[in-house]
Amino acid sequence: MNIKSNAELKRLEEAARAAWLYYVAKNTQDEIAQKLQVSRQSAQRLVALAVSEGLIKVRLDHPITRCMELAEQLKKTFNLVECEIAPSDPADPNASHGLAQTGAKILERYLKSEQPKTLAFGTGRALKSCIDELPSMQCEQHKLVSLVGNMMNDGSASKFDIVVSMANRVNAKHFPMPLPVIAQTVSDKQLLQGLAPVKSIFEHVANADATFVGIGHINEKSPLFVDGFIEQDEHQLLHTQGAKGEIVSWLFDQNGILLDTPLTQRIVSAPLVINPNKPVYGIAAGDHKIDAIFAALKGQLINALITNEHTAEQILLRYKNTL
Repeated sequence: MNIKSNAELKRLEEAARAAWLYYVAKNTQDEIAQKLQVSRQSAQRLVALAVSEGLIKVRLDHPITRCMELAEQLKKTFNLVECEIAPSDPADPNASHGLAQTGAKILERYLKSEQPKTLAFGTGRALKSCIDELPSMQCEQHKLVSLVGNMMNDGSASKFDIVVSMANRVNAKHFPMPLPVIAQTVSDKQLLQGLAPVKSIFEHVANADATFVGIGHINEKSPLFVDGFIEQDEHQLLHTQGAKGEIVSWLFDQNGILLDTPLTQRIVSAPLVINPNKPVYGIAAGDHKIDAIFAALKGQLINALITNEHTAEQILLRYKNTL
C-alpha cells in the first residue's frame, strides 16, 4: 500500500481543485492560475497531475477536504443523515458548477443497486440539471415516482418535469403525476387526489427509499411565480404571509413551519413527511437560496442536503448568528 505524505496529499488536493476549475467550471489555465494564486505553468502541472493520478473521470473523483469538513459540520448541526458539498468557484461562489455532478453521483449510486428501489422526485432547475448529468442506464428494477403535478395551469407539460425525462435516460418504470400543481378549488383538489392512480402514486411516495427535491426561494423571482403556477396577487400575498421557501409547492416560513393558507389548501402535491431512516435530499445553492435552505433545515423538512461550498459556509454562519 502506497501511503502518501502530507505534502503529497496537499498537492493532490490542489490538483483536484485545479482540475475541478478546469473540467467542471470551464476556467482557462490563466484563470485557474489567478484564482489559485500560482503561475500558469503550475496550473498546467496541477491539472496534468490530476489526470495522471486518475482523479478525473466524468466527474471529479477526489474529496476536497474543506467540502468534507463543511459536510460534517452541517450533518452535526442539523442532524442530517447525509450531506454532500460541491466545490465553489472562488470568483463566482454563487455559480452552480458542480452541484449537478454531485447530485448525479448520488442518484447513480441508488440506480446501480441491484435491489429494487423506489425513488421519489420533486421538480426544479437544480434537480433537472442533476438528471441531465446521468449516463444512459438500464434500471428496469427501479421505480421513479413524482411528488408533484407535471401540468401547467393551461394544461401544458412542465418543462422541469423530472420523472419522465429521467425515466427516458435510465429506462426505469415511472409514475408521473398528471395533475396541476395547484387546483382551482379545494373541491377540485379532493376530487383529483381521490382518483385511484393518484392514490397509488401517493402510496409509492410514502414507501420511497429516497426522495430528491429542489428548494424554491420566495422573492421577486420565485419559481412558483416565474414559471406561471401562481398569479401576481397570490405571489405578493406570500410575502405578507411570511413565506420564505417552498418544497414541491408546499410553502414554509423562516422556521420551516408549513403555512396554512387558502393557496396551500389547494396544493395537490404529495405531503412532506420525513422518515428518519430514509433520506430526503434537498438540492439547492446560492445566496438567493440561503433563507429557504436554512428554514428547510431548521424545520426538518429535509434530512439530507446537496449544496456547494459557499452556500454551506453561509448556512453555518447563519446558524452561528442565531445562537
